[in-house]
Amino acid sequence: MTDTAPSPELRPVTSRLRFGTPRTVAALILREMSSTYGRTPGGYIWTILEPALGVALLSVVFSLALRNPQLGSNFPIYYATGLMPFYMYQTVSTNVAQSINYSRALLAYPRVTFADAILARLILAVITQLLVSALVLGGIVMIFETRTVFEVPQMLLAYSMAICLGAGVGVTNCFLMAVFPVWQSAWSILTRPLILISGVFFLLDTVPSPYREWLFWNPIAHVISATRGAFYHSYDAVYVSPVYVFTISGVAAFMGMMFLRRYNRDIREL
Repeated sequence: MTDTAPSPELRPVTSRLRFGTPRTVAALILREMSSTYGRTPGGYIWTILEPALGVALLSVVFSLALRNPQLGSNFPIYYATGLMPFYMYQTVSTNVAQSINYSRALLAYPRVTFADAILARLILAVITQLLVSALVLGGIVMIFETRTVFEVPQMLLAYSMAICLGAGVGVTNCFLMAVFPVWQSAWSILTRPLILISGVFFLLDTVPSPYREWLFWNPIAHVISATRGAFYHSYDAVYVSPVYVFTISGVAAFMGMMFLRRYNRDIREL
């Protein structure tokens, strides 16, 4: 009897949303680590030193101009609590957005799906930035007398907001950048002012109306204010809304995944 079952090489590639095995995701993570950090002198060390040096430089510059930060009396912890959650969002969003473009050659294999590529880059970005934040924030607390009280539940909530927002925006941009390459340059230009309007260098509470209310629509501002609330017990950012941030994150992730699933075959052929 002739075996009519199709060979694995001839099976059609479907466009349904499917996650591969943990081995596939782990292999993609190892590939990402090797290509991203393995070729750079110092690898992970430079990834950690870059934000640490940035916090140190900003602390020196602003301490020369101002006597005290807007919260507390220590510049490094004040700016670190703004920069670290911003870096978390930015790194996750950027890495997830480049998932398909980075792993396009591997997507030709049936066992590798776009969901695997997204998940691998998301996991690596989150782990890396959690390590960076722990070392930077922990180092500042150990070196300086910050007079801050660290609240773990509040910090976990703030970083969960940053991760979900970065993942949601990244998934949407993953589709847009794969289909419209020019969107990568456009998005880079449009988001350059984010670090200035998200409350990294100043408290949104001090901005006069009506501009303060406009800035509250920025979900990253909610993430940063929530992070500062985890360190400064006296700081009460009443405008912080986790529901608002998680809703935007969920909608963005759903829309991105829906379009990636729908146009997965077309994206493979680009």
